[in-house]
Amino acid sequence: MILIHVMGGLGNQLYQYALYEKLKSLGKTVKLDLYAYTDATGDDREWRKLELDRFEGLDYEVATQKERMALLDNRMKIWDRVRRKLCGRQNKTVKETAEYMPEIFDMDDVYLYGFWECERYYHDILEHLRTKIVFPRSDNPKNIQCMKQMETENAVSVHIRRKDYLTVADGARYMGICTERYYEGAMRYIAQHVADPIYYIFSDDIEYVKKHYQGNTIRIVDWNDGDNSLFDMQLMSQCKHHICANSTFSMWGARLNSKPDKLMLRPLRHDNYEKIVIQKRLCDWENWIFLDENGDVCERE
Repeated sequence: MILIHVMGGLGNQLYQYALYEKLKSLGKTVKLDLYAYTDATGDDREWRKLELDRFEGLDYEVATQKERMALLDNRMKIWDRVRRKLCGRQNKTVKETAEYMPEIFDMDDVYLYGFWECERYYHDILEHLRTKIVFPRSDNPKNIQCMKQMETENAVSVHIRRKDYLTVADGARYMGICTERYYEGAMRYIAQHVADPIYYIFSDDIEYVKKHYQGNTIRIVDWNDGDNSLFDMQLMSQCKHHICANSTFSMWGARLNSKPDKLMLRPLRHDNYEKIVIQKRLCDWENWIFLDENGDVCERE
């Protein structure tokens, strides 16, 4: 059996679910471990909500406490405690230590701990994932009207994430990646390849985008927040093309768009601490267009 630790916000939860589906397609017995949302306390407790259950038709098996403790070697029976004291802990956790770790496909009886965001893990089951990840119906007429309007336009989603990326801690990790030049370069690329684009701006900093993005080609989506933020991802997925932030949220919005001729643009880096080999990243994300912080397209060799 393989257990996958679930953590993070909606975008990361979808990555872990995608790996679950990939392993199932390989004939593995696999379950999701929701401990961080259900039973954990203190620093182990996930501060964000579990949102996987909000999708219609999305089903998965959940690990039991017994199964979890067996792979982590946390059982407290007397013989387990004696064995650990004599022989050491037999923790079977496999942590994500590289952008792409294909060796996990040959493993069994392990506990997988990581985000598993590389598209190469599951690019071959994307159509299957789109059939499973079905958004709930919004009762907000603005969302319904917005989707109808998008059908008549060359709608382009633009995600600008700022607030939590401006804090002292996250600023060092995320700032300087999605610069204004990045968005200028991305919109310039779209304008060169798409006739009459209309840009739908999604952001956690509405005051900023209203100040910086104006004009007849701009639509600012400012009505989904809190528990309704999920519907921003749905609206993104209804656009024809995508300009993503360094955010798993908008990358899933783009990925769930089933249009074969879509353009998906994203920043080269996700955070400032990762070490990347540019051509390997381009290979691992074969259907994406990467731009650097200067707004320049990263060319494939």
